[in-house]
Amino acid sequence: MRRRHWALFVGAVLLVGVGTLALVDFLQIGRTEPPLRPEAERADRILVEKAARRLTLLREGRVLATYPISLGFAPEGHKAREGDGRTPEGRYAIAFRNSRSVAHLSLKVSYPSPADEAAARAGGYPPGGDIMIHGLMNGFSWFGRLHRLMDWTQGCVGVTNAEMREIYARVDLGTPIEITP
Repeated sequence: MRRRHWALFVGAVLLVGVGTLALVDFLQIGRTEPPLRPEAERADRILVEKAARRLTLLREGRVLATYPISLGFAPEGHKAREGDGRTPEGRYAIAFRNSRSVAHLSLKVSYPSPADEAAARAGGYPPGGDIMIHGLMNGFSWFGRLHRLMDWTQGCVGVTNAEMREIYARVDLGTPIEITP
């Protein structure tokens, strides 16, 4: 009987501990915005290669860092409309840095372009928006690298939270981003 009570006690303590860690992660308690690195260490271009599931930060043609990524749940082809699960293809820029993101930290891609908007309008659909490079959804950082096992975003580029902190510190507003098939 004592053994059973002890097992229940240990199980309850573990459950409360895991729940507390998930809640702290979800609420992003203690999250800080990483400062921008010195300009010489910042990217002047971002390349996202969808087929290779790779994001590369470049400076003057030199590779600063490369990260494996997850994409939208229907990654093939250019984003045509809201909700299609595709990650857009083309040339954009980083339009916003969000330190209070629902996905740890995020960098907004300037999609849709005027051409994207016109194409969606011609098809009778909204183009969608809020395409980001972001970390894992708050409360799910424990997934870590496992997120790469499948494409899970709504059309964004997903990385681990640690990778997102590195990217966030190396990318300033206006940085060009090219997303290739």
